[in-house]
Amino acid sequence: MIHFNSYIHPDAKVATNVKIDPFTVIHPNVEIGEGTWIGSNVTIQEGTTIGKNCKIFPGTVIGSEPQDKKYAGEKTTVEIGDDCVIREFVTIHRGTSDKWKTVVGKGCWILAYSHIGHDCTIGNYCTLSNSTQIAGHVVLGDYVGFGGVVAVHQFVKIGSHSFISGGSLVSKDVPPFIKAARQPLSYAGVNSVGLKRRGYSIEQINHILDIYRVLYNKGLNVTQAVQILEEEFPVTEERDEILTFIQESTRGIIKRYSKANGDDDSIA
Repeated sequence: MIHFNSYIHPDAKVATNVKIDPFTVIHPNVEIGEGTWIGSNVTIQEGTTIGKNCKIFPGTVIGSEPQDKKYAGEKTTVEIGDDCVIREFVTIHRGTSDKWKTVVGKGCWILAYSHIGHDCTIGNYCTLSNSTQIAGHVVLGDYVGFGGVVAVHQFVKIGSHSFISGGSLVSKDVPPFIKAARQPLSYAGVNSVGLKRRGYSIEQINHILDIYRVLYNKGLNVTQAVQILEEEFPVTEERDEILTFIQESTRGIIKRYSKANGDDDSIA
């Protein structure tokens, strides 16, 4: 199952039914789970753990040193969950002393030429379309989706079940359950299609829509909108997830789009 033209360091732990194609290099202190396939010309560097039943396509590099001038050689890691698909020429860097690890959840699709920087936390079942570029310290919730050629600024947080349109520049936090589009990146409605696919009821989706109408359609600032949601809306998992995300945001959330000037100061 391991081609004779590949190099596996003696200290690497590779499950017995892993398939590794030629010209791949596996460094020490690497663990690869059962049923995983690794294509040709892949490099998996020290401190990387890869789960079960993953597919890693040619040219990928996982576990390189972080692109951070403060990095001083500390022992850090990359953790890849089960059932991930990592396509051609993806790069995933290990952590720094900030979080000590970069994490990719289970069931993620990371498509060709994408990059995940140091200390990122990628949730479960996320889809990074071609050439998605994620800087360091970014946090994605579960089921986040990206169109192609998206760039995400360092320290940004993107909530679960959100979708970012192709070609976007993401410099503010994106709350859960929504679509984000245009330039500058703006609220573009609730991700109703994605939520339906994942079993959310019409009642739940309408509840989420009502929450975002208060946040984005009433001419309120965030503090005013949050007060109304806390006082007047019933307690639900969706409401609390949105409120917690907003209250914990450090970069501020994206705004509503304004045709007049491409921006809208009513949401801060």
